[in-house]
Amino acid sequence: MAARKPLLFWSALVSCVSVVLGGDSAWNGVTQKANNGLSSLGTSLFTPFYVPPGARAYDSASPLVLYTGAWVESFSSAYVENTLHSSSRKDSSTFFSFTGTGIEWFGNTGVRHGIADVYVDGVFIRAVDTWNDVSRRQQRLFWQYGLTHGRHNIKIINSGRRRTGSRGHIVDVDAFVVTNPGEATVTQRDSRPPSKPALRQNSGWTLTQVGSTGVNAMQLAIISDSHALIVDKVEHNPLEINGHPAWGALYNLHTHSIKPLSMQSNSFCAGGSFLGNGTMLNVGGNPVVEDFTSATDFGDVDGIQAVRLFQPCDSEDVDACDILDAPSQTHLASPRWYTTAVRVSDGSVMIIGGSVKGGWMNNATVNNPTIEYYPPKSILGSDAPIYSAFLASTLNSNLFPVAFSISNGYVFVAANNDVMLYDWRANTERRLPPIPNGVRVTYPLSGTALLLPLSPETGYTSEILVCGGSSIDDNRPSWEISSQEPASAQCSRIALTEEGITRGWEVEYMPQARVMPDAVLLPDGQIVIVNGAEAGIAGYGNVQSQVGKSNADRPTLTPVLYAPRAPLGQRFSSEGMPTSDIPRMYHSVATLTPNGDIMIAGSNPNLDRSEMMFGTEYRVEWLKPPYMTQERPVILDVGGGEKRLGFDKQIVISVQPVSGSSLRGRDVQVSLMDLGFVTHGVHANSRLVYLVNSVDDNKITVVGPPNGEIYPPGPGWIYVVVDGIPSVGVKVMVGN
Repeated sequence: MAARKPLLFWSALVSCVSVVLGGDSAWNGVTQKANNGLSSLGTSLFTPFYVPPGARAYDSASPLVLYTGAWVESFSSAYVENTLHSSSRKDSSTFFSFTGTGIEWFGNTGVRHGIADVYVDGVFIRAVDTWNDVSRRQQRLFWQYGLTHGRHNIKIINSGRRRTGSRGHIVDVDAFVVTNPGEATVTQRDSRPPSKPALRQNSGWTLTQVGSTGVNAMQLAIISDSHALIVDKVEHNPLEINGHPAWGALYNLHTHSIKPLSMQSNSFCAGGSFLGNGTMLNVGGNPVVEDFTSATDFGDVDGIQAVRLFQPCDSEDVDACDILDAPSQTHLASPRWYTTAVRVSDGSVMIIGGSVKGGWMNNATVNNPTIEYYPPKSILGSDAPIYSAFLASTLNSNLFPVAFSISNGYVFVAANNDVMLYDWRANTERRLPPIPNGVRVTYPLSGTALLLPLSPETGYTSEILVCGGSSIDDNRPSWEISSQEPASAQCSRIALTEEGITRGWEVEYMPQARVMPDAVLLPDGQIVIVNGAEAGIAGYGNVQSQVGKSNADRPTLTPVLYAPRAPLGQRFSSEGMPTSDIPRMYHSVATLTPNGDIMIAGSNPNLDRSEMMFGTEYRVEWLKPPYMTQERPVILDVGGGEKRLGFDKQIVISVQPVSGSSLRGRDVQVSLMDLGFVTHGVHANSRLVYLVNSVDDNKITVVGPPNGEIYPPGPGWIYVVVDGIPSVGVKVMVGN
């Protein structure tokens, strides 16, 4: 048989030319040839073999793939390049040498398949069980990313083992996909120094890369002391479930293992929040997209009115945990793409704005200027979505509004560069001074924002910090906007008291301009700002001078620390902070973990998974403050093991101080934190409330928040901070 050349691309099995459900495109105006013509979700006809732009595929008959032992070559149109190599003989092996940063192995699964041992660069990685009770073709059986760019090899050995119930020992090789096969990707093309000098030096901070999310981390929430929930849009992720790519996963914070979730609808640009009973609510998304603007036809269902529910799952064993995703049974009252969800003082979730279909920048023809609630409720005698004049007047850049429930029971909302306080019970809007200097902070001119820590010493006065974004005119068409236009370094801060509103916004500047940043609260009240870019805007495939498909360029790779209590002009510092080599731009996330470090993941400014410039990122980074390497206090018990914190009720926390010393005479704070739901720079519900406390030796008596206006009822995390050093957080349920 004549030697074949490596497979450099994948032709569509069936040309898929149809229309989006409802007749409209929904993918940022980008067109890309569909990859597969597929049937319904999870059937045996689904073939997840995919070669991302910038990657390279080699079929099983490539002369670069070497076989040892008894292998049989088969021919069928069901195989990549019509060929497949199989072996049922123990110790038969395949060896493939490649240049790149990652490797994927594709083959078949079925009832007669067995277990293979996989080695990369001579090191055993894991055993791969290729058995399945459903026969499937072109399945991704193994993947390994994050290799140093250079020469590597993979060896697959038929172990001769099989699971109980398997009827054979077959191991297949259909194709390999090599990621980043060319020159090492340049992560930052512009090495100009930060636009502002660093103000303070930070020592002891570290940044490490450990783990892979398996699905792009577009949305992120901590659900327990051991797991994070990750949600993505419909695309060719390497993690699979039921024979198709997964679009959601549970990430184990301790072992870095991942479990795919069985999502049915397209959660592209959905919003999310915890409900008062601890259930994670994920709402909205994208319709089914079946024309050339889709990644491919995955068999997903319409997600633009979806209500996805993830019930509390606090065990480290998450085998039985999954997400309920049945839009035909439970759905929103109106379509919402790029919507924000925020928990209010009665524990329900207010769902704000969005668009009635996908697109790029919002406009009057697709704007959804309404608010609704989950669970649904009647406001002023009506349970229909409530019209908002504010959301109607803030076009065009008003998607993913910034929203926080504040201490007087109102909701702070920012969209574009406009701001209001919303009385959700009375349905009244009060306009506040706009964000200064024409800086816009919501998609696609995305900034980030936080509610600053609430303290009983100040009467729980609410202050809002809004950082980054862009001053680009949102009426300009995309063809007049460039990825090289500078982002904003501005941070604006306002106290939401009558005196503070009269005084207006206080303006300061980050060391670097940032669009699409993430701001994360630490248990000691400081704030870390990560991710983003110095130029361009959010999204992909829209503006001039795209980098790959990215609308932004010049990634910001160094974190910035913000000290809210420091004097104006002395709050920012970046010197001494570790610098990443991973761009984190559109579809990136960051969150505080129960352990007290910061989980950083995501980035995918592309229609589908890509390996080109600013391609899809699955690597996870962990930014560790100095206290992570110091002796830390340990929470031994909360409330007698009940881990409940009622409003204005006392509970006792038992603590093991550092070095076995007493807590007496120490600076002790108890931080109650909502770690929030993170997507697109929006940190919905992120919150820190300092609890009133009294210390008696190694026990701390704390008083719960006064009411749901100070801390909306729901899940939270208690950190005990002794002399500036926080404990590991303990999950509690807050409220009555």
